[in-house]
Amino acid sequence: MTQADPAIDAGGKNGTTLPVTRHDPGGHAPGQSGSCASVTEDSREKRRFALRTFLVACVTVFVVGTTIQFANFANRVSTATVPVSTQADAIVVLTGGQERVSEAVRLLEEGHAGRLLISGVHPGTTRKQIAVVTASAKPLEEGSVELDRVALNTAGNATETANWVRKNGFDSLLVVTSAYHLPRATAELSGALPDVTLIGYPVFAKDLQLEAWHTKPATIRLLIREYVKYTVARLRIAVRSMS
Repeated sequence: MTQADPAIDAGGKNGTTLPVTRHDPGGHAPGQSGSCASVTEDSREKRRFALRTFLVACVTVFVVGTTIQFANFANRVSTATVPVSTQADAIVVLTGGQERVSEAVRLLEEGHAGRLLISGVHPGTTRKQIAVVTASAKPLEEGSVELDRVALNTAGNATETANWVRKNGFDSLLVVTSAYHLPRATAELSGALPDVTLIGYPVFAKDLQLEAWHTKPATIRLLIREYVKYTVARLRIAVRSMS
């Protein structure tokens, strides 16, 4: 009788070989790798969903915040009123409409200030032409009225006005410009003349109808453009003050 081989006999009885479970080199049991991949994909999807939710929330907050700020700006412009006290050392008017210059000349003639600077005058415009357009009761003499022909924009208006104010030692300034332009003009002048008292004097163009701005598409577009310019000017002035 032949003796059974111990290596074979250990696998089972009556010469039957039992199946052997093998493990993969990575140490994972069969089917575990697919489960891990599924968990990883779920985790990635959750992260993507969270990121999308965060971005949507940020955009929503930005849009809502900007809309509220614009509405406040538009209401501020539409409800602007002439100040109670309009007495100052000097007047500056920022060109951009006949009504602005006419109102500034009237304030000078009524004695609200002793000097007037018309900032942003076209190089070809003369004093006589301005006097005719504004229906001035007297000539715009050099001793009382000065013309700034250098400034090309509101920032330039502020720079040239600041030079004029410092040269003459004025402590207070009546700022005459359109109501929608007044916030930006005041911001620019405040940055250029931090120690001078500024009195804003809004001028209302007859065709704008600012009191009903929310029903006039053209006025809404004008206010949106001005609000963007105003915001950019404030940011630029804030950065400049920190440097």
